Amino acid sequence: MHPVTAPPIEDGAVLVDAGGRIAAVGPHRHVPAPPGAETLEFPDAVLIPGLVNCHTHLELTHLAGKNAERQFAQWIRTIRTLKEATTPTEFSRSAEQGVRDGWAAGVTCVADTGSTGAPLGALARLEARGIYYQEVFGPDPAACGASLAELTAGVERLRPLASDRVRLGISPHAPYTVSEPLYRAVAEFARRERLPVALHLAESPEESQLVRDGAGPFAEALRARGIAVQAQHCSPVQYLSRLGVLQHATGFLYIHCVQVDAQDIAILRDSGGAVAHCPRSNRAHGHGVAPLAALCEAGLAVGLGTDSVVSAGDVSLWSEAAVAGLEGEETLRMLTIEGARALGLDGQIGSLEVGKQADLAVFPSTVLHRPPPPSTAVLTVVAGRVVHG
Repeated sequence: MHPVTAPPIEDGAVLVDAGGRIAAVGPHRHVPAPPGAETLEFPDAVLIPGLVNCHTHLELTHLAGKNAERQFAQWIRTIRTLKEATTPTEFSRSAEQGVRDGWAAGVTCVADTGSTGAPLGALARLEARGIYYQEVFGPDPAACGASLAELTAGVERLRPLASDRVRLGISPHAPYTVSEPLYRAVAEFARRERLPVALHLAESPEESQLVRDGAGPFAEALRARGIAVQAQHCSPVQYLSRLGVLQHATGFLYIHCVQVDAQDIAILRDSGGAVAHCPRSNRAHGHGVAPLAALCEAGLAVGLGTDSVVSAGDVSLWSEAAVAGLEGEETLRMLTIEGARALGLDGQIGSLEVGKQADLAVFPSTVLHRPPPPSTAVLTVVAGRVVHG
């Protein structure tokens, strides 16, 4: 057993109380077994905290393998077309399948971004754990009011589905889909409503080219729609900092952060936000390699995410860790307590400690030595309830 925040325990055991919390952790012989308690034993496996996936797009699960385009701007347009051809029922089924696929991979918490609301519904129905960020788009400054009104209506529609286990947040998508006034309005809305925020930031060279030079495929697409584009002569991170979006940004989740330098990293650190690192998606789209070591050395909370299965192919966080160059205990920490810290949930999940939520996963004993296939969790437990295995 690997509690993560304490040394490994040979022949370890965890006692889960009726409320779904961890009541005891230690060597099997020292952990009490109350009368009537159900006992599950896995002699040739390892018990660890449930994995935390810091960036997913559950509503796109049904699109796995359906977009071979790798030029990023065109890939996004293709995804939009495929989404427009998808019914609400299909989105709902897709999101549910995404949750279940995560459970089969030992994932007990996800941070999901989407535009349909279907992932929040799936998380709530399945009694899963996660944060759902409702996306907002609007690159035309003239449409800021309409975009904000649509977001506000969406948040109010989704609020009844939120709970202690399933949180609702918002996501101003990216610099190439969100105008300056909309960024400011959404940031103010989030602070006023005390909503967590996730945003794609510094993901691709094309995004940097748009912000810095006012050029490239994103700029061309915007101008083709009659939307003016101006060179900002700075990085995407510096751009959002100038807009005031990154002020008082505790609880913000910055997704990707590939195209960042030392100044950008300092801005992100000082903002109080965290980073979702998606190495396989970055590689698939040719975005480059995020400076993981520099982000961590700066003191930023960093968790790993699989992004959509359209990019990464599956929901294997172990494969993400391998591509990120992590090994052994370092991998385990990144997939559990560090992921929980990036989402502000490390007081509840991410390690096997008395009083925390009983989010657990059992894997073959070799899991820390080589990346397993995606669906290899022997058992997955969320808040004391067996959801897989």
